[in-house]
Amino acid sequence: MKPYGITSHKHKIYICDTGIGGLEILDLEKKSFEYFVPVGMGQLQFPLNCAVDKEGFLYVADGNRRQVVVFNEQGKFVNAITLRDQKKPTDVQVQGSKIMISALDDHSIHVYNKVDFEFETSFPSQESKDEHHLYQPANITLGDSLVYISDIGACRVMTYSPEGTYRFSFGGPGKDFGQFTRPKGIATDREGNIYVVDAAFENVQIFNSGGQLLMNFGGIYKGKGGMWLPADIAIDYENIEFFIPFVESGFRLMHLIYVTNQYGPDKVSVYGFIEAK
Repeated sequence: MKPYGITSHKHKIYICDTGIGGLEILDLEKKSFEYFVPVGMGQLQFPLNCAVDKEGFLYVADGNRRQVVVFNEQGKFVNAITLRDQKKPTDVQVQGSKIMISALDDHSIHVYNKVDFEFETSFPSQESKDEHHLYQPANITLGDSLVYISDIGACRVMTYSPEGTYRFSFGGPGKDFGQFTRPKGIATDREGNIYVVDAAFENVQIFNSGGQLLMNFGGIYKGKGGMWLPADIAIDYENIEFFIPFVESGFRLMHLIYVTNQYGPDKVSVYGFIEAK
């Protein structure tokens, strides 16, 4: 209906759909499609983004509940994380024992312990509006050694260490290549490249690990491959086998790129990162 966040785990693709107040779950191996619309304690209202940990637990950032709702691998409600002062969560990522949640109206990333769901810390400091300041953190992604954040308020990408130490930023407001207007979804690949969705440009820009622009793809929707108010992006290395038939014989499929579109006929587009054989 109106997809926003997207992630994958093993052979499954999870899509947050604000239009149904739930998720769609696609199982590529079983070739199945199902709606996940929980009731009771786990009922969702406005699911924006989601993550799945190694154990198969699903974490959903719900903007209207102002909570991150957690489900086990069987889809049963486990817990709900309420941010301090009921701030609005927009995205969630899990790495090791840490749950990192972007709080749009708190200008920070909140860190919780995955074992007991207790609050540990937040970053960056809100005392000054220097180069470390987050204005409106929309989406986050976790690399091997950095946390990447799309700051929709400052039209840039911010990077921090997992402990919350500021590293560097890139982008800025504008309409030129390498700049942003409404940066949202963000992802990284195994080579350290950074993919950033811009809902206004309706494209994805790819940067190297130092924040230098490499290329972009997408553009205003005119047919397959175009974008229509894109929201989120995910990189997938586990399900290449299902998409090899779509690749020309002279190329090798390296990884998949999923992009959600809130409008238009192609609600989820699948792109392939390829190299010549």
